[in-house]
Amino acid sequence: MAAASVVADLDLPAELEAAEPPEARGLRRDEVRLLVSDVEADSVEHARFSDLPRWLSEGDLLVVNTSGTLNAALSATAADGTVFEVHLSTRLPGGFWSVEVRQPGSPASLPYAHARIGMTFQLPAGGRLSLLAPYPLIDRVDSRSRLWLAALRVPGTEMAYLREHGFPIRYGYVTQPWPSSMYQTVFATEPGSAEMPSAGRPFTPELVTRLVSHGIQIAPVVLHTGVSSLEAHEAPYDEYFRVPRQTAERINATRRAGGRIVAVGTTVVRALETVTDDRATTSGGEGWTTLVITADRPWRSVTGLITGLHEPRASHLALLESGASRLHLTRAYAEARRLGYLWHEFGDSHLILAAPRP
Repeated sequence: MAAASVVADLDLPAELEAAEPPEARGLRRDEVRLLVSDVEADSVEHARFSDLPRWLSEGDLLVVNTSGTLNAALSATAADGTVFEVHLSTRLPGGFWSVEVRQPGSPASLPYAHARIGMTFQLPAGGRLSLLAPYPLIDRVDSRSRLWLAALRVPGTEMAYLREHGFPIRYGYVTQPWPSSMYQTVFATEPGSAEMPSAGRPFTPELVTRLVSHGIQIAPVVLHTGVSSLEAHEAPYDEYFRVPRQTAERINATRRAGGRIVAVGTTVVRALETVTDDRATTSGGEGWTTLVITADRPWRSVTGLITGLHEPRASHLALLESGASRLHLTRAYAEARRLGYLWHEFGDSHLILAAPRP
């Protein structure tokens, strides 16, 4: 999936990568910066996330992802004694997982390009993981692959095992480990995501209370994210989602009443677009989404998006271009870079209010 090419030309200096949670910088979660893009007015404003109610009105609807973040990283040892790190990406039917094998590095693990079918790993407390095939299987079973279909065997339940023996997935721009509480959003109710649905991170209970008191509704969906910080900027893999019937009904009612429907995260957009038809009617649904959203497919389900700032060439940028023009995004990202906004899951936020659907 091609990202917005002009945005991709903007480099990302290391000093703009958020290396720690805002709490470690002396900020509340909702004190991160908020870049506000009004697509219809072609304007860009600057605020704090706690100012979010200024851009929403009574009757608007926020749709949030209630997936919780797993301790999806595990220490692993190969049969020859070599130490690795395994990232569990997506829990698949039949007791299988898609996984990524990584090698130790500093400050965080690095991709490992030489994993192969049949490799087995010893995990903490007697756990065991075996690589069965490249995932997805596109060419031959002996092909190199970033992700692998794997069989996982652990004592007890997988969720309990990960709580005790796993740790949050972390990449090199985060220079030290942080507790799993730093990787949960206020909306998390159902563990299942390999990486945090980070657009919801800046919300606090106090901000949610203010929004609700202003007549702004909040409705849930679930999308369990796989490994999304893909260094090679691959398109997203299949992901499990669930859109409750009640949420679909509230979306349709809000649209009929003329209110905004604002997705909190690209994960929410992916889930909702999967169950929204070309007449912009959203239905309840559950299953695995293969949908990849690009500029060729304008948003049908939402009229706004709260998201983070995405890396150059990241596939998420193409989803943003589905709701805002490439020219507008280029200007907004140039502003963010010029003013020192911070990128990644512990960074600043971007509110995109799209032009009304014809």
